[in-house]
Amino acid sequence: MPTYEYVCLSCGERFDQFQRMEDAPLEKCPDCRGPVRRLITGGGGFIMKGSNEMSSKAGVPSCGRETPCCGRDIPCGKSEECR
Repeated sequence: MPTYEYVCLSCGERFDQFQRMEDAPLEKCPDCRGPVRRLITGGGGFIMKGSNEMSSKAGVPSCGRETPCCGRDIPCGKSEECR
C-alpha cells in the first residue's frame, strides 16, 4: 500500500497516511479537523547498495588516489584531496 503525505491547510500539520490507490484522498486533518491537501512526493525509489564498479577503472577510484580520503570508491567532493 502506498504512503501518501498530507498537509493541513488550517494548522499546518504534516502527516503520512497508508492508503490503497483506489481510496479517495483524505479531506480532514486528524488533529484539528481542518481541510487537508495531499502532497506530491518522490515516494520510495529503487536503491542499489554496494560497490559502484562503473565509476572506477581497474580498481583505481575516479579521483586518481589509491584510497580517497573519505574511504569511498568515488570522490566525495568534501575535501580538496578527493577532487
